[in-house]
Amino acid sequence: MELSIFGIGLAVLVVVAFAKTIRIVPQRMAFVIERLGKYNRTLEAGFHILIPFFDRVAYKRSLKEEALDVAQQTCITKDNVSIDVDGILYLQVIDAQKSAYGIEDYKYAVAQLAQTTMRSVFGTFDLDGTFEARDTINTKVVHAVDEASDPWGVKVTRYEIKDIMPPQSIIEAMEKQMRAERDKRATIAESEGDKQSEINRAEGKRQAMIAESEGEKQKRINEAEGRAAEIEKVAAATALGLTSIATAIQKEGGADAVNLRIAEQYISEFGKLAKESNTLIIPSSLSDVSGFVATAGKVIDNLKKIETTG
Repeated sequence: MELSIFGIGLAVLVVVAFAKTIRIVPQRMAFVIERLGKYNRTLEAGFHILIPFFDRVAYKRSLKEEALDVAQQTCITKDNVSIDVDGILYLQVIDAQKSAYGIEDYKYAVAQLAQTTMRSVFGTFDLDGTFEARDTINTKVVHAVDEASDPWGVKVTRYEIKDIMPPQSIIEAMEKQMRAERDKRATIAESEGDKQSEINRAEGKRQAMIAESEGEKQKRINEAEGRAAEIEKVAAATALGLTSIATAIQKEGGADAVNLRIAEQYISEFGKLAKESNTLIIPSSLSDVSGFVATAGKVIDNLKKIETTG
C-alpha cells in the first residue's frame, strides 16, 4: 500500500516536472525567464525546455501593437482657455526584457507621460489653433513619448486626439461667431448678386442703346438713299420731259402750241392769285397777254438757236 502511494506521488512529481520543463511560446509573444530569481533569457515563439524548479516564466509580453486609452484631462491653451482633451495612444513592446525590468508598469507610465506631454503641447497653441493643428499636436506627442519610453523597450507608433471639449461659454461664443460669419458670407454673396445684376442690367441697356443707334443710323442711311434715288428719278424724268418738249418744239406747229400753253398757264395762275389774296396787284400790261406770249416765244426761239448752234 505504501509502495503504491509512493509510486503515485512519484508519477505526480514527474508530471509536474515535465510540465515545468516544457514551454510553448505562441506567435508574437515573448516569455522572460528567470533562473533562481535572476534574469536568464527571453524565449521567442516556439518550443522550449526549462530546468525544473530552477527556471520559471517571470513575465509574458505581447509583441503586437496595442491601443491604450488616454483618459480625459484638462489642458490650458496659450490664451488661457481650459479645455478637456482625451485620446488614444498606440504602442508596441520591442524589448521584452526592458519592459519587464525597466519600469514597474509600462502601460501606466506611457499613459501618464502622454497626458503630461499633451498638456505641455496644448499650452503652445491658442484655442482656435488647437482645432487646426491636430496633426501637429499628435506628432509632437508621439515624438516626446517615444523618446522617453525608449529605455522601457516600448515603441510609441502614433497618437490620435479623440475629442477637444471647450467650456460651454466658449462653445456658445464660437457658435455666435460662426453664425456671424455665415451671415457675413450671405450678405457678401447677396451684395455680389445685386452687383452682378446691376452690371447685367447696365450692359443690357448699353447694348440696347447701341442697337437702337445702329437702327437709327441704318434708318437715316436708308432714307438718304431713298431721297437720293427719288431725286435721281425726278431729275431723269424732268430731263426726259424737257427732251420731249424740245423735240415737240422742233416740229411744225410746236412753237404755237407752246405759246398757247404759256398763255393758258398765265391766265390760270393769275386767276388763282385773285382768289387766294384780298390784296391784288394788277400789272400795267394786264391786257397785253399777247405781248407776254410773244416774249415767251422769243425765249423759245433763243433756245432753238442755242440748240442749233450747239
